[in-house]
Amino acid sequence: MLATVAIKATRLAAWLLLAAITFFTLGPAQDRPQTSFSHDLEHALAFIPLGIAFGCGYATRRTAIAIVGVPVIGVIEILQLWAPGRHARLEDFIINLLAFWIALAISILVEYVFNQTNRSVTSSKN
Repeated sequence: MLATVAIKATRLAAWLLLAAITFFTLGPAQDRPQTSFSHDLEHALAFIPLGIAFGCGYATRRTAIAIVGVPVIGVIEILQLWAPGRHARLEDFIINLLAFWIALAISILVEYVFNQTNRSVTSSKN
């Protein structure tokens, strides 16, 4: 039961993160959070939580998510061509996609650690 709730919460978080990234990418530049990080690092830090959330929320569909992530991230980048004050850049697309894919790989590690921890807890109870 708890696992089902956690999966649903993670899925909701993934979709909310995607909506937020889309808003901040296409919305007015003054509404975008400003950090002292480099442009590339800001992009990576936006897409890493997204990849982890989708990877953990849809663990049995990671390959499909990795594939579908290409056009989704591409469309978000291309739509900037019509957003005032925004610029679509191939470099941004590549950074966003690589960060997303790395995060999907991290979600595999998270799942592994979670499963190992559950096994240890279950074994110690027996």
